[in-house]
Amino acid sequence: QVQLVESGGGLVQAGGSLRLSCAASGRTFSAAVMGWFRQAPGNEREFVAGIRRGGTIIAYADFVKGRFTISRDNRNNTVYLRMNSLKPEDTAIYYCAAGIYYCLGSGCYSVSAYDYWGQGTQVTVSS
Repeated sequence: QVQLVESGGGLVQAGGSLRLSCAASGRTFSAAVMGWFRQAPGNEREFVAGIRRGGTIIAYADFVKGRFTISRDNRNNTVYLRMNSLKPEDTAIYYCAAGIYYCLGSGCYSVSAYDYWGQGTQVTVSS
């Protein structure tokens, strides 16, 4: 059985930090790519950051560059998203995703590149 479980969300003031974790079980951690997405009410799910199996960063969305850092610990089957300098517009449900197959460039930004998803963790940033 494949499972992704996110944790670490919560309520934080603007300028604060959070670290999200995504614990993977099953064969997902041999996944070619892991990603973080987010979805705010009324908006589509959007790519935040992605990382390849070997640790190479795929990309960050422009709106998080310089503030968020994605990393993975293959030994512990966990992917992290460190979020600094949080803004109210970062408020959303954050989802972890795993893609079994290799993706290239902007193809990795699409939800269709990912095969498995977690249930999401709420991040709320107050002004």
